[in-house]
Amino acid sequence: MAGLTQAGFRDPDPAAGAAGRRAFSGETMTDGTEAARLSEMLAPYVRRTERDLARWLVEDGVPGPLAEAMRYCTMGAGKRLRPAVVWMSAEAVHRGRIPREEPVARAAVAVELVHCYSLVHDDLPSMDDDTLRRGRATAHVKFGEAMAILVGDALLTRAFGVLTSPDDPDDGLVAASLAGILAHAAGATGMIAGQVADMALCDLPPGPGGVQYVHQRKTAALVRAAAEMGALCGGAGEREFLAVRTWAELLGLAFQLLDDLLDATGSAEQLGKTPGKDAGAGKRGALAELGQETAEQMSRELTDRAVAALAPLGGSADKLKELTRLLARRTH
Repeated sequence: MAGLTQAGFRDPDPAAGAAGRRAFSGETMTDGTEAARLSEMLAPYVRRTERDLARWLVEDGVPGPLAEAMRYCTMGAGKRLRPAVVWMSAEAVHRGRIPREEPVARAAVAVELVHCYSLVHDDLPSMDDDTLRRGRATAHVKFGEAMAILVGDALLTRAFGVLTSPDDPDDGLVAASLAGILAHAAGATGMIAGQVADMALCDLPPGPGGVQYVHQRKTAALVRAAAEMGALCGGAGEREFLAVRTWAELLGLAFQLLDDLLDATGSAEQLGKTPGKDAGAGKRGALAELGQETAEQMSRELTDRAVAALAPLGGSADKLKELTRLLARRTH
């Protein structure tokens, strides 16, 4: 299944087997120092996202119980990885400080709202039927299934409201382009297609092809969109835009491969969600389709390729490269 797409899976390199195994051993998994460094790197973007969510999440006139549920499902929890990718991509292509931050801030919030909506709906009894998310009760457990469906709808639509309501009318064209990128990633050929496939509601090829189909849409599509939106806000040229786009898709694929592995080996305390759900539901995840050794090796190789994709950005991509390496060594 080598070379399924430019940014897809390749056949593992046999020579890299030992290195792949080491990447997931206790010897090199994220230790306290690396975990602290990842938290330190993401912290400014977490703070900014929390502040902007507080400003833009709930409009005037939202019913009180719905507003409470929206805040519960978005505020004060999560890595805020996707908003960080928006900001860091904009910084990388701009080679420094971003001249106008509001479009980037709106893009970052919109991406996080789409991500949070997807988690709420993924956890529903008719989907993954999960009761734990980010270390606390899922939305349907906390508020009931009807409110969970509605809060997911509210977060998805609010994302586009935030994105397309710039303070400066001159940002209208950029906002429209950003909305197009996000809609494509979240829509019927992106995240929704990934969920349809993950729920076995369409036919998939066996082995790496089927795993890639799900991962590329359910996870990598939104990570790629976050990078594309950041690059657009940062004024990227064509070469820079392609580099960031390729990096983000490879990062998303590596991230989800490791997520599948951690789901099979981690604890609820580590993960903040119920472990082993995919295997228990008979889903065709990476572990079932590829085996642990191959999945580990592929994740390592995707990480290496993601770092290599940033070469056109030179030193301005150093933070993106470090983020990629740290995420590959995380334990949750």
